[in-house]
Amino acid sequence: MNIGEASTHSGLPAKTIRYYEDIGLIKPLRDANGYRAFRQQDVHKLAFLSQARALGFSIEDCRNLLALYEDQSRSSADVKAIAREHLGQIETKIADLRDMQETLSHLIDACAGDHRPDCPILNSLGKPRIKP
Repeated sequence: MNIGEASTHSGLPAKTIRYYEDIGLIKPLRDANGYRAFRQQDVHKLAFLSQARALGFSIEDCRNLLALYEDQSRSSADVKAIAREHLGQIETKIADLRDMQETLSHLIDACAGDHRPDCPILNSLGKPRIKP
């Protein structure tokens, strides 16, 4: 099938499919005329990558997961380790977002939002951030 059909079946834009080919995540065959010829297994890999990226896995994680997926002698512990590390990163991001939410909420509450120029939000943004 051509790239348009692969795009339809995998749910990925053609541009993303070309990118994944450029970075070596997939390697579709080429017809005599040079056009990409996607096999069902290529489309399956694309769908796999789409799902992994939707879960926020990095390109490198996707490369490793795809290699493990294709390795019939893989250890599920290797897959679990990648997923566990990624979950830790997600949990850290969630904690960071909650801190941001709390700080911004506090600043909004502290701002009168009236005609006066004094604004705790701008004052806070103007202060240098001290890292612990």
